[in-house]
Amino acid sequence: MSGTDGGAVQPDDRGGGDDERAKVRRRDRAREDEWIMAALSKAPYGFLATVADDQPFLNSNLFVYDPERHALYMHTAQVGRTRSNLEGAQPVCFSVATMGRMLPADEALEFSVEYAGVTVFGRGIVVEEPAEKERGLQLLLDRYAPHLKPGRDYRPITAQELKRTAVYRIDIEAWSGKQKRAEGDFAGAFDLPGAGFPW
Repeated sequence: MSGTDGGAVQPDDRGGGDDERAKVRRRDRAREDEWIMAALSKAPYGFLATVADDQPFLNSNLFVYDPERHALYMHTAQVGRTRSNLEGAQPVCFSVATMGRMLPADEALEFSVEYAGVTVFGRGIVVEEPAEKERGLQLLLDRYAPHLKPGRDYRPITAQELKRTAVYRIDIEAWSGKQKRAEGDFAGAFDLPGAGFPW
C-alpha cells in the first residue's frame, strides 16, 4: 500500500483502512483523505519523530507530500541524528498542526481551542538512489519556491550537491486528520496574542 515499489497508490488505499494507529477518538472531528492531503500541502513545516536506542527524537523539517508515491520527502545534512535514526527503514511518526481561536467558557474545564492537524505513521527510509534523491529535492524546491524554475532562475541540482545532502522518504502506512472549528460568532472567541515565536 505504501508504494515502496515506486508504483502509484490508489486513492481509496491511502488512509490506512483499519490501522489502529490512525484511529481518532472523536469521530466527529476526524477528516477524510482529501482534507488530509490538502492540509499536508498547506502546512509550512512538520515534526518528524524517530527513536533510536530507546531515545525518542523530534526534529522540525520542511517537507513535501508526493501523491504519486503516497510518501513524504524531506532532507537534512548527510551527518546527524535524523540520518542515523533512519538507517534500516525505521518506524516513524510525522505531524503537522495549526491553531485557531481560543474558546472561553463559563467553567475553567470547558475552555477549548480551534485546531487542525495531521498525524502520519510509516517507515522512514534514507534515499540512496541518485535519481530519486534528485526528484525528492526538486519536489521540495518546487513546493517552497514554485515561482522559480531550474535552468532559468537557478542552477539545477548537481551530482556533487546530491552527495552532500541526505534525502528521506516516509512511506505512509496510515494517517489521520483532525479538526475542531467553532461557529464564527462563538461568544468570546479570541486570537491568542503572541502565539508565534518572536524572531
